[in-house]
Amino acid sequence: MRHLSAFLAALVLGCLVTGTALAQASPPTAKQRIVIQVSTPETRIWGQALNYVENLQNLYGKDNVEIEIVALGWGIGMLKFDSPLATRVADTLKRGAGLRACEVTMSRQKLQKQDMLPDIGYVPAGLGQIIKRQQEGWSYISG
Repeated sequence: MRHLSAFLAALVLGCLVTGTALAQASPPTAKQRIVIQVSTPETRIWGQALNYVENLQNLYGKDNVEIEIVALGWGIGMLKFDSPLATRVADTLKRGAGLRACEVTMSRQKLQKQDMLPDIGYVPAGLGQIIKRQQEGWSYISG
């Protein structure tokens, strides 16, 4: 009986140690996913949002983060072909971030895709895209 008690005690202790070791092991780092809303025409705010992309890619590593900027309302102007930030937007696209224009806003402002910068993406509704991303677990930042 004494041997059985010792065996059971060792078994329980072994399970506790193994469980503790497993609990302390950190899971593989998941890719960070971040959606940034920009709904203002201010170049200062847009510049800040574009800086966020670079800063977050530097923080997490470019391959470890997925970033999408969604432009809606008056913020859509910075995605137009004649944008004062066209070069910075192009650089951000080259860095791998997504830039999405709200088609509802485009319709209300009578903008066509040919009015917009090349290589940007489009979403049916900017707010809908932001809500969708949040439901998918993306972190949200307001630019």
